[in-house]
Amino acid sequence: MKVLVVGGGGREHAMIRALANSPKIEKLWCAPGNGGIAALAECVDIAATDVDALVSFAREHSADYVVVAPDDPLALGLVDALEDAGIPAFGPHKNAAIIEASKSFSKDLMKKYHIPTAKYEVFTDMDAALSYVLAEGAPIVVKADGLALGKGVVVAQTLSEAEEAVRSMMGEKKFGEAGARVVIEECMTGPEVSVLCFTDGVHLSPMVSSQDHKRAYNGDEGPNTGGMGAFAPSPNYTPEIAQRCMDTIFRPTVEAMAKEGRPFRGCLYFGLMLTPDGPKVVEYNSRFGDPETQPVLSLLKTDLLEIMLACTNGTLDQLDIQWSGGAACCIVMASGGYPLSYKKGYEITGLDTVPEDVVVYHAGTKLDGGRYLTSGGRVLGVTATAEDLEHAIAKAYGAVEHISFQDAHYRTDIGRK
Repeated sequence: MKVLVVGGGGREHAMIRALANSPKIEKLWCAPGNGGIAALAECVDIAATDVDALVSFAREHSADYVVVAPDDPLALGLVDALEDAGIPAFGPHKNAAIIEASKSFSKDLMKKYHIPTAKYEVFTDMDAALSYVLAEGAPIVVKADGLALGKGVVVAQTLSEAEEAVRSMMGEKKFGEAGARVVIEECMTGPEVSVLCFTDGVHLSPMVSSQDHKRAYNGDEGPNTGGMGAFAPSPNYTPEIAQRCMDTIFRPTVEAMAKEGRPFRGCLYFGLMLTPDGPKVVEYNSRFGDPETQPVLSLLKTDLLEIMLACTNGTLDQLDIQWSGGAACCIVMASGGYPLSYKKGYEITGLDTVPEDVVVYHAGTKLDGGRYLTSGGRVLGVTATAEDLEHAIAKAYGAVEHISFQDAHYRTDIGRK
């Protein structure tokens, strides 16, 4: 099969590495890809959001299957456009990708189908939002309704912080139209866990649990980022909690989307809070998370292409998906200043000295005359597997010490909580 993967970050590198192991694949493309992905797939200079160009490329090159990884092209309807052109794809249709593209939609869905989540209200008027914040007090959570590169959430510890978040999103348009509508919700407490699920719209198969680290600095301090590291599985996610999530959250969500005429096929991401009252949904994503994908797929034994095709074809219940034991840890090496302003174009050295049993996923890199240069905020995801979490963490950090680039920044406490 000839397969095109859409996207160009660390998540896509992890997906392509898994797909490259499939004996069914004879040709892999990635659009736009990055410096590291280029070693496994032919990179095509087409933006992930250029729906028409991607469909044209897939048609002209007789692609048999397309894997749409990022949120934006899913929300733009790339899967729909590909299917209209007769090309099957992995990922939800536009009307199902709304579960991530609109936080107000997902919150209303949970309310309607009694899926546990935080108390919330939705606002399009800034003054009304500010009045609600004042009445509710802090801590409180302010979320841009639309897609904001994983940065449109502020967990405000004080009233002034909450008010600033509302003003920046709604008044200053920090996230453009994504912040024209905001969701304001109670601040839940407890360990956070991410569970990604394969689903064909009817059946679902949860992946190994994981835990992301969103804040930029040690001790969960600083601004929210796209994720500074992750590990899998989460020790907080016991078999009892897993069963409760399946019964009260996972199955009800898939069934709710089907009842709404929006069957979800692809990877449905559940961001969970294990509160004193039980697990509740923090957020949904309509695709693989980043950087959770890097450690999670490191533990997958079953052919990823086979699973994706089953999700597309409605035959997921016929697969026995296997995972390896042990644990995995991913440390994100970012550009200094990320997620705010940062410089690009610095040479990355030491990649050839990393131990062979550690995988370095490229996120923001480009290949320039045989040298790897930084080209984004999150640059690398250094990922190790081991028999337990403690050894996976140690192995990953040991590999990080081999790599350097100017102003490199990474947290030193991933997995330490």
